[in-house]
Parts: sequence; C-alpha cells; structure tokens
Amino acid sequence: MEATLRGVGVSHGVAIGEVRHMGTAVLEPPAKQIPAEDAEREQGRARKAVEAVAADLIARGNLAGGEAQAVLEAQAMMAQDPELMADVDRRIAVGSTAERAVYDAFAAYRELLAGAGEYLAGRVADLDDVRNRIVARLLGVPMPGVPDSDEPYVLVARDLAPADTALLDPTLVLGFVTEEGGPTSHSAILARALGVPAVVALPGAGELAEGTVIAVDGSTGDIFVEPSEAKKAELEAAAAERKAALAASTGPGATADGHKVPLLANIGGPADVPAAVEAGAEGVGLFRTEFLFLDDSKNAPSEEKQVEAYRQVLEAFPEGRVVVRVLDAGADKPLDFLTPGDEPNPALGVRGLRTLLDHPEVLRTQLTALAKAAEGLPVYLEVMAPMVADRADAKAFADACRAAGLRAKFGAMVEIPSAALRARSILQEVEFLSLGTNDLAQYTFAADRQVGAVSRLQDPWQPALLDLVALSAEAAKAEGKSCGVCGEAASDPLLACVLTGLGVTSLSMGAASIPYVRATLAKYTLAQCERAAAASRAADSADEARNAAQAVLSGE
Repeated sequence: MEATLRGVGVSHGVAIGEVRHMGTAVLEPPAKQIPAEDAEREQGRARKAVEAVAADLIARGNLAGGEAQAVLEAQAMMAQDPELMADVDRRIAVGSTAERAVYDAFAAYRELLAGAGEYLAGRVADLDDVRNRIVARLLGVPMPGVPDSDEPYVLVARDLAPADTALLDPTLVLGFVTEEGGPTSHSAILARALGVPAVVALPGAGELAEGTVIAVDGSTGDIFVEPSEAKKAELEAAAAERKAALAASTGPGATADGHKVPLLANIGGPADVPAAVEAGAEGVGLFRTEFLFLDDSKNAPSEEKQVEAYRQVLEAFPEGRVVVRVLDAGADKPLDFLTPGDEPNPALGVRGLRTLLDHPEVLRTQLTALAKAAEGLPVYLEVMAPMVADRADAKAFADACRAAGLRAKFGAMVEIPSAALRARSILQEVEFLSLGTNDLAQYTFAADRQVGAVSRLQDPWQPALLDLVALSAEAAKAEGKSCGVCGEAASDPLLACVLTGLGVTSLSMGAASIPYVRATLAKYTLAQCERAAAASRAADSADEARNAAQAVLSGE
C-alpha cells in the first residue's frame, strides 16, 4: 500500500528503485586482555591498520577529486591524529587488543567532542566511519560500505560517510536516503556534485525493508513507499518536464523580464572547473582554497604551489568573475600549524579570518600568490575573508590585501549575525558582501550544520535567516555595492527566486544545480520574486515560508 514519508530534499531529481541498505557497521570488539609481551606487536598492528586506512581514504579522494578530495583528506588526517594514536598505544600498553584500543580511543574522542559544546558532533559520522574501517581491517572482516549489486537501486543508510558518497556509481545508485544528516552535510553537498537525487534527515529510514520499491523526490524531500503505477508515471512526467526546461534554458542567469542574476559556481579547486564550465557558470562565486592546505596539515603550501593552482582556475574564466575565499581554517577544519588544539569550543574561537590575522605570514603568502596568479589575465578577481564579525575585521583584511599589492576587489563573507546587522559599517572598508548561508544559519540558530536532529533550524527557508539576508542586501544596495549568496541556499531553485527578490545580486552553487536555478529564474519576473520574498519573510516557519513563496509564484 502506497505511503508517503517526508525528509529533507537535498539533491534534485527523481529516483525509483528497490531499497538496498548500507553494509552494517563493525561490531564492538570483545574486551579481552593480552599479555604484556604482546603489547608492542599489537601497537604495530594498530599503526599499520591506521596507515592503511588513511592511505585508502587519500586514494579514494584522488579518484573522486574536487570537494570530495578535500573531505576525504580531512578524514585521513582524523585517522592519523597523534593524540588519538597516543591514546591507542596507552590502552594497548595496559592490556587491550589493538582493535579494542582503537574502538575505546575513538569512543573517548567522541565524548571530548560532546564536551566541546557539540559543535563537532556533525563529524561523528566521519569519525565512526574511520573507526569502523580501522577495526574492520584489524579484525579481517569486510569494510562496511555500499552494497554489491548488479541491478540499480536506492541506497538507504543511517548516514553516509564521505568515503562512500564520493565514489558512488550513479549508474547503479539511483538515489539515496539517510536517517541523519542535514541540507549542508557532507553527504548532501557531495550528492549535489554527483547529480544523484537524495533525501536526508528521514526519521525511520532504516526501517524501510530491503527490496521495497520506493520513489525518491530529491526536490521536495518526499519518499513514496510502494508507489502505484500512476504515482510513478506522475513523478517520471514531472522529472521529464524539469529536464526539458533545463535543456531549453541557456545563457546568463536572468528573470523573465531581463533582470540579470549572475549564476556562479562553488568550487574546491582546478578539478571542479570542467563541470562548472559545462554547466554554463558565469564565473566562480566561491573558490574554497582549503584543499591546497590539506595536503600537509603541518606546513603551509609554498607560494609557487599556490600560484599554479590559482592560475589554473583564473584562466578557465576569461572575462568572468572569480571570487576567492582565503583560507578558512579552524573548528572542523583544523591545521596543525595554525589552529590551537585546546579551545573549549572551536566553533566560537579562533577560526577563519581570526586565524589568519594571528598568522599574518600565511595570509600574506596567499594574497601575494593570488596577485601573481592574476597577472596578465583578463579576469575579474575578487578576494574575500571568511568569518568577518565587524568593521575592524573588514579593515584588517582590506589593509592586508593592499599591502600584498593585490589588484582585486576585497570583500567580506557574512556568516556571523553581527556582520549582517552591521553590514553598512563593514561596507565602508570592503567592496562586496557574500552570504555564507550555511554558517550564518548555524550561528543564528545555534544549530550545528551536520546534526540531523537540528536540521529544522538549518533550513535556509527559516524567516529569521531571510531577514538577515535582506538586511545585508539592503545595506549593499544603499552603498552601491554587490551582495551575493554562495551558501547552499542558492542551489534551491525556488529559494533562488526568493533570494533574488530580497535583493541579492548573484547566486553561487555547486555546478550541478546551475541549470535548475537558471531555468526556474527565467520563469518569473523580478516583481514576482519580490512578492514571493515578502510572503516568505511574513511567515513564522521554514515550511510556511516555502509554501508562501510557492503560492505566490504559482499564482494560487
């Protein structure tokens, strides 16, 4: 009998197929004692398993490329964390087996994260995956992971680790559904990059029986269990209609009445450029430069290495706009040579621009490399700082850019509510704003972007978040400057219309979302977008805001 479930749609498209569940997690190893003379051998086993798992994660990242590579390399660093390994050695020295020591050391690390205010709780899925891979290797059992199947299927899991998501085969995995996660979790971001329909934060997803036929609508978040033939036909027709609209929509982003809204791509490095160009991106709205720094967590990359990587991206967009975010380190992206390891709550400590201002030589090298990379190229380079809190931050960044001889526009990311509230003040020092809606929601609602239990508060349709977007856009308009959105909110076609109506001047997203947003924007006038934005802000919840915008744009 057909039933409908509702999760959070995070990647467009429709998938219809049988349920296959993720391989089961590694069982808890028995707590048995070993003789003291075996300790050194067990410690060696543990180290070999850790190195093998880290090498496998890095190899998977190299195969996947792009954003997935940065995520997997961060996981490899997690596996090799020296404090974790010291704890493993200590536990083995007092009688634990290698596998039990790994299991218990990771459990203790989990507790430490919770004690740090749970900001890093969203990395628990990544942490569990690393633990399971190490323990599986030590026990000699198969790795937990994506099931083997000759037939296409819909993958269902409690959560998906980046190592699994990054290498999903879209010809076999029609779509996926998870019980945990949120709209800005790693799984959601990678799903959009792959173009696989996905729904996350679906309560009871694990109870869907193996082999059950389900239909997944990654646009609405609806899951139809045992759909009727009529429902399948309806969903497939809707999907075909969307595809036809995508094919018909080309050229620069604009509303139906010609109001231009440049559509830009979010990228992690040169590997992401071809997909952005193919999708018709008008430039890059967010070039995350962290990937360069994750190769070696103990040392910053050389100026020469940075110049080479930046130039590859800049050359791909002649006459286009490329917005580079300087290194955003700290919190969930720690680097040994930069970030303090003893902060009680890293999310509220020294991260982003704060880290760079504490290490001016790292910022200076990056800005100098960007200046050299742009020399002689017909590109509109813009450089922005993450985690700007006030005018003093903005001035410090602009001064550093000028001191490095950078010929570019300097901007500030709006990720902290104070920056939205005081946007006009910040714009006295910089030339543009870029809204990072993921972190802005996180700090506005005190809701970790990776925790499925609080995904309601991470929904970019929350009216309070729309209010902060409107404040920033209004400030930029008053100062005659631009205000873009580079957070994942821009990848929602309906929300893209609302953001345009709020006064946002450009939208940046994963390349796979650009055709959907372009086609949807082209259906409505600026006045319709403005009415939809006003209706959304008048609502009291994310669902009401979404429904209100839909009602305005559909003419109901």
